[in-house]
Amino acid sequence: MRISKRIKNVPASTIMELLTYSAEAKKSGKKVYHLNIGQPDIKTPDGFFDAVKNYKEDVLEYALSEGLPELIEAIQNYYKGYDINFAKDEILIVNGGSEALLFAMLTICNEGDNILVPEPFYSNYNSFANAVGVTIRPVTTYAENGFHLPSKEEIVSRIDKNTTAILLSNPGNPSGVVYTKEEIEMISEIAKENDLWIIADEVYREFVYEGEYTSFGNIKEVEDRVIIVDSVSKRYSACGARIGSIASKNKEVMTELLKLCQARLSVPTLEQVGAIELYKTPTSYLTEVNEEYRERRDVLYNELVKVPGVICKKPTGAFYIMAKLPVKSADDFVKWLLREFEIDGQTVMPCPAEGFYGTEGLGKDEIRLAYVLDKETLADAARILKEGLTEYLKLNK
Repeated sequence: MRISKRIKNVPASTIMELLTYSAEAKKSGKKVYHLNIGQPDIKTPDGFFDAVKNYKEDVLEYALSEGLPELIEAIQNYYKGYDINFAKDEILIVNGGSEALLFAMLTICNEGDNILVPEPFYSNYNSFANAVGVTIRPVTTYAENGFHLPSKEEIVSRIDKNTTAILLSNPGNPSGVVYTKEEIEMISEIAKENDLWIIADEVYREFVYEGEYTSFGNIKEVEDRVIIVDSVSKRYSACGARIGSIASKNKEVMTELLKLCQARLSVPTLEQVGAIELYKTPTSYLTEVNEEYRERRDVLYNELVKVPGVICKKPTGAFYIMAKLPVKSADDFVKWLLREFEIDGQTVMPCPAEGFYGTEGLGKDEIRLAYVLDKETLADAARILKEGLTEYLKLNK
């Protein structure tokens, strides 16, 4: 019997080995502060749980393949708040942003095509692409300038006859970058001039701490080639609900995407019922959450940059910090933190950044930190990380 080449090309999670080290550290009695994964600790709005508890139908039926009409309408109203107007048939409900990304690639790419993605990028982009026979062509960005995009010429130089789309996360995971309006317009120009799709992963839209945010949905000139990926996971701290959406004003692409939604039948009904209420959450919730993450960012960033040799621009969005460290191997540093370092029985677990790059050799000396712990806990974790890095550098002069 054979295993497919397709699945063999899908990379395994790079974090699994480190989770073993984390488990061993905990077994030895250490407390491990997890800065390695973007699981928010913010309270999910009560409306979600109340809606699920109050669901009184006698039969839990399949939902429509395109999603519950009430949820689609709620998302329409949400986008109107950003001056983006989608018709009902221009939004589909999917199983989280992950299914949206996978469906988008299946719909617009043939096997052997490639997609341009600024690196560092969300590592599962690579997994989804490999699973459908598509190659990620990285466009390298750098810590020294806050991971903003290179010149138009450099991006265009990465395009070839098999390039189908440009995919980018804005605000960025893992970099925390928020692209400027000029950068969004530049990508729009490149897509139009080279007849490319734009897959806009905008799941962190609410988490912008300085400057302005521009959605690709606001660029009229490319509205026929933009596919917006969205989710309730981070916005409403509802990762376990697995409710996402995919939206485009291109009627043809939406018709084709619907085929995939029909093939997998439907998204869970109860989660959609809960998500309808999430979209009714008062804007004060998002304002408070935004301020909380801004304060957390500052707590972590201010400690990190105290260590000589660390290169890190203050991120302006999402809830991640990418930092270049004065070490040869961030992977080795993280393992050392888990195996050999502690302060008062406590240590931290960052995420080595190599897995967020598509270019061989990049990211070996970088880490990603998720500031998803409360400020008091995060202050302790930041102090331990700073002291751990200082000690590690002394030992590895």
